[in-house]
Amino acid sequence: MADQLGRFAWYELLTTDVAAAGAFYRKVVGWGVTDESTPELPYTMLRNGGTPLGGLMDLPEEGRRSGATPRWMGYVAVDDLDGAAAQIRRLGGTIFVPPTDTNIGRIAVAADPQKATFGLIEKPTYGRWKPGRLDEPGRVGWHELLAADRTVIFDFYRELLGWQKADAQTDPADWYQLFSAGGQTAGGMLTKLSSVAQPCWLHYFNVDDIGAATKHVNAGGGRILQGPIELPDGCWIARCVDPQGALFALQGAQGHAGIEPFSASEVGWSAKWGGIASQGRIVLPKPKR
Repeated sequence: MADQLGRFAWYELLTTDVAAAGAFYRKVVGWGVTDESTPELPYTMLRNGGTPLGGLMDLPEEGRRSGATPRWMGYVAVDDLDGAAAQIRRLGGTIFVPPTDTNIGRIAVAADPQKATFGLIEKPTYGRWKPGRLDEPGRVGWHELLAADRTVIFDFYRELLGWQKADAQTDPADWYQLFSAGGQTAGGMLTKLSSVAQPCWLHYFNVDDIGAATKHVNAGGGRILQGPIELPDGCWIARCVDPQGALFALQGAQGHAGIEPFSASEVGWSAKWGGIASQGRIVLPKPKR
């Protein structure tokens, strides 16, 4: 557990069709999908090989009535959930679900002061393995915060989770702040455009072949919103939406399936996807295949 503290340790997809979503991600990312339901709670497990990675749950009816849409949520491991929840409130965040015992461990669901939602987890039931490399196929390899103002939100996560600023490998762009958790560069933060209604976290799933994965996205009823795009370090990324409407991203090597690359004539790029736009340069750790 000590190896996981401050890191994303679990992921959940709240969706309107669990069976269809499970089949979709099995084809796109290669995850195993198993029914781990109990009489009290329907729950579908996602596994990378034999290792539990996350879960699928029905989007609660109450949430649907209030306008909630399918979405991915990452849980960060903490050793004192009650203390972390109290600190979130002191730092200007919001607690949506107070510390609660669940099938995956003791959790809380929160929002940062700019309203991006995330989860916290204490003593995760399935997340006690030693963290591997972020570039391993099938795992979540990058975490990106689309913030209302990334220049001020970093301090919230630093004080709450101990995250540190990390430097880009080359020519760091001042619009994109890399961060490290537990000494490992795990993601980045950028300021969203005004056209984006709500700050959010975007999670990148590692694939061996970005061309094959994006073809599975289209064949499975999802959509490619941007990409595939080759980044300066040789990694390819694509931002996508699944058939039920949840945003996610893919990253990986070009592979042998062939791709239809996003039109970009230079390293600097500007592209809109589903109302979200980014400008500038991104430098991510290059996947090692």
